[in-house]
Amino acid sequence: MEIESIKDDTKNKKLVFILKGSRVAFANALRRLVIEEVPTMAIEDVEFRKNTSALYDEMIALRLGLIPLKTDLKSYNLPEDCQCKGKGCAQCQLKLILKAKGPKIVYASEIKSKDPKVKPIFQKTPIVKLLKGQVLEAEMTAILGKGKEHAKWSPGLVYYKYYPSIKITKKGEACSGCADVCPQKVFDKKSGKISINEKHLLDCNLCGACEELSKGEITINKEVEDFVFFVESWGQLECKEIMLKASDILEKKLDVFEKELKAKKK
Repeated sequence: MEIESIKDDTKNKKLVFILKGSRVAFANALRRLVIEEVPTMAIEDVEFRKNTSALYDEMIALRLGLIPLKTDLKSYNLPEDCQCKGKGCAQCQLKLILKAKGPKIVYASEIKSKDPKVKPIFQKTPIVKLLKGQVLEAEMTAILGKGKEHAKWSPGLVYYKYYPSIKITKKGEACSGCADVCPQKVFDKKSGKISINEKHLLDCNLCGACEELSKGEITINKEVEDFVFFVESWGQLECKEIMLKASDILEKKLDVFEKELKAKKK
């Protein structure tokens, strides 16, 4: 198995890489682990001290819970793995405070965290609009959680596709119309001939429009052991950190599976 990095865009929180020499089962296991198992911080409980806004407590609590928080996996434990056994301590919980008075729009930037490493990622996320004299005061508790419990704990979007393999015959090079029908602009057209644009090869979605127009002079196949992975982080964790954590979780699950198998044999 090999990994080839294609794009690592830290600013836009995107990562693209090729997983070579693998199988669909492994690729899909990685995808599901990222979405369901990689933990992140999110607001779980909200205690309102004052709320004279136009929105009910429940609506504001929902909005607060969906605000992505920068996550520090080294400093916090999952409640079920913590020494306090989920009762609540500094190693598995974080307190945040929100105090605002109108008239103004309350943004996520006004949430004050007791841990400077864990704070709202998108500071301009609107929470509620307060009119003159209206007040909002709340104390929130953030914990680590998993995407399989609620989407607010999911670290991002991960998807993959087969690596495309395109072949053009000499006769197929004259099919200039194939470059026009390709929705992903995979082909370059020059002097009446077409060629593969290597920069856009990975954009091929295997639609087969060029195959149909060229009547088989252009063939598209999928490499069944090579996959193009796309990782888009919501911001709680870096893309590389997400994938590394997913691989660690997979390794631990395999260890547990191996121990269970050996126990069954005995």
